[in-house]
Amino acid sequence: MATIPEGGSLIMEGDIPGTGLEKIPLIPQKRSELLAHSNSTVNLLEMSRNGRIIAINDTGNPVVPQRIWVEAKYTFVLLLVLTRSSEAQKRPLYNVLDFNATGDGNTDDTKAFLAAWEETCNNEGWPILIIPGGRTFLLKQIKFNGSCKSPIKIQMDGNIVAPNYIWASEADNLITFYSVNNLTLDGNGQIDGKGAIWWACYTEKILAFAACNNLSVTNIHLTNSADKHMTVYRCSQVHVHNVTIVAPGDSPNTDGITMAISDHVYISNCSIQSGDDCVSMLSYTTDVNITDITCGPGHGISVGSLGRFETALVERITVSNCNFIGTKNGVRIKSWQGGMGQATGFIFENINMTAVESPIIIDQFYCPQGNCPLKDGGVAISDARFINIRGTSSEQEAIKILCSQSVHCQGIYLSNINLSWENHTALANATILNANGTVEGSVVPKVVFS
Repeated sequence: MATIPEGGSLIMEGDIPGTGLEKIPLIPQKRSELLAHSNSTVNLLEMSRNGRIIAINDTGNPVVPQRIWVEAKYTFVLLLVLTRSSEAQKRPLYNVLDFNATGDGNTDDTKAFLAAWEETCNNEGWPILIIPGGRTFLLKQIKFNGSCKSPIKIQMDGNIVAPNYIWASEADNLITFYSVNNLTLDGNGQIDGKGAIWWACYTEKILAFAACNNLSVTNIHLTNSADKHMTVYRCSQVHVHNVTIVAPGDSPNTDGITMAISDHVYISNCSIQSGDDCVSMLSYTTDVNITDITCGPGHGISVGSLGRFETALVERITVSNCNFIGTKNGVRIKSWQGGMGQATGFIFENINMTAVESPIIIDQFYCPQGNCPLKDGGVAISDARFINIRGTSSEQEAIKILCSQSVHCQGIYLSNINLSWENHTALANATILNANGTVEGSVVPKVVFS
């Protein structure tokens, strides 16, 4: 809440949910200097139920400003406010308990969740679906279909758990959102996939988003998926923030977040422990920004694998300010021999490696089962920049850039790299094959391009 006391100071107190701001410092301010688009005298700024800031005038009525401009002697603060009526601020609430969900962790609540979703999806008033805290909801395979009549928020403070038995005979998802635009999934709840019973046989995912545009996933916890924890497929404008993913380092194929045929994906401030890639980007993924990720155990952050079955396209990927701890790989681009297409426009910067087996790797000979025959052709990899990467490698070969004999890697750039071989006095080394590039500044281990 913000108040403007008599005499004239603006005070912001407490967290401001939904705004990305935790606190605004005290700003000396005369009441007469507060200007609102409505031309009303504003004496109170308040949080609405959906986390947006609204203005209250002297009569106690809501004001609907587009902008509230607060001017101090040396400080300007601009608070952007959505222009909506006071009636629209009263978002409809749908609690799954009101649809006969039990929340005891043993009773199947799938039908109750679907009933709550149907009501929520058909409401035009920016509704909120509530999964209340203090309860655990057992769900079997469930699909939330769109399109819906307005943006939806799911407030997931309770936990969701999969059945503790094999519930499908082929690859599928525990929870799927399909064609749901303008969706926000937020809360402190956890989804437990009970994956251990699956790891020897099937490949079920915990949480899948398909054809969902303007998607936001924040603060939730995912654990023990049978396969990938979160998949993003044919989505645009995706924001994943402060998500925690945990699975054992030896759990097979339990990638943290995997995306394909998606664009403008932003992943930030996440902690991911898995048995496979912390984040992976597959074909036709473009314009991705990954920052402030703690990864490990796991296989690092990977582009690919690319080109095994189709023409690949991956463009404009940035990975920055990340920490890799005890992972198999750090930052990696991997493709199959004989593939087609291109992967271009990569920035990997400001990254710390701790006991990482292969901190920097480009591999155009990806063949996880081994014994793949040599093939002509390959996905063309170009314009990959590795900047300010430092730390330790658990193996002596800290940098591997292994490119096809028929499609060389082009435009590889390394600057300010310092990778040492952990617990050894001998220097780490680098292997470069069929790659053209540039070295600038200090690069350790030494890299020589052909």
